[in-house]
Amino acid sequence: MQDRKRLEEQVAQDVKISSLTGDLDTLFELAREGEDVNADLEREMKSLGGYLEKLETQMLLAGPNDAASAIITIHPGAGGTESQDWAEMLLRMYLRWAEINRMETVITDRLEGEGAGIKSVTFEVNGENAYGLLQSEVGVHRLVRISPFDANARRHTSFASVFVYPQIDDEIIIDIKQEDLRVDTFRAGGAGGQHVNRTDSAVRMTHLPTNIVVQCQNERSQHKNRASAMKQLRAKLYEYEMEKKRVEDRKLEDTKLGINFGSQIRSYVLAPYRMIKDHRTKLAVGDVDRVLDGDLEALIHTFLVWRKTGKTAATGSDKDDID
Repeated sequence: MQDRKRLEEQVAQDVKISSLTGDLDTLFELAREGEDVNADLEREMKSLGGYLEKLETQMLLAGPNDAASAIITIHPGAGGTESQDWAEMLLRMYLRWAEINRMETVITDRLEGEGAGIKSVTFEVNGENAYGLLQSEVGVHRLVRISPFDANARRHTSFASVFVYPQIDDEIIIDIKQEDLRVDTFRAGGAGGQHVNRTDSAVRMTHLPTNIVVQCQNERSQHKNRASAMKQLRAKLYEYEMEKKRVEDRKLEDTKLGINFGSQIRSYVLAPYRMIKDHRTKLAVGDVDRVLDGDLEALIHTFLVWRKTGKTAATGSDKDDID
């Protein structure tokens, strides 16, 4: 059924391209006859160009797990409330992106910050190509702004790290031995008085050989939380093994940025000017609000092209003083 769905989508894409190019042919014919169709031509050319860019993005997703759904974790860096608020802004950005792309999201674990923001969050993005598209977000994200938490209105820099894992298909066997697991249960956080808070429904799993820890507390049922935590663990163990293979391949490793707070992949500057710059692809975007509201298409597409070809974006508005 999945193969059939993909084939049907390919046929639909071909039909749409034929329709768009047919409309353009008609408009060019009218133009040759002296009709004023410039506005219609501009609109149809823009529509075709945008659709072809989306198709190009799909063609660039050729990895073994690119079509899979994704599991995302966000952790704030040092800086307390500032970084925790930035982590929550990133969470909102990805949830909006998923909503725009008609993908389902499920927050499986969320630890609230002290005063504002979040200390950590793990959530699923369920939809075709979610993992392939969101690989562009792996790394450290940097925010520069006038702090809303600073009474003196000074400029602050905040960091948050984003990790993305593929949701592993049930057909892929990840051997997890029970003796390698430590399972702890505890009461979920949040407002009191609810069943979810009155029982030890939250689950934390530790894979002892790798020291990978996952937890889930969004469901009232411990059984459901255990199943969700196991899904996260399988995904992280798969990524752990894949990462070991990538380390052995120096060619791939040389193109991979380390995930630490000295090698940010992207800067979001809200003051003294407004711009988002991806440090890998050199793409600069001036409409900051639109990106923070979930419009990541240009950033994702440019990343996929850069990963495939090594070509960076041509940015006339590039600023070298993002510091």
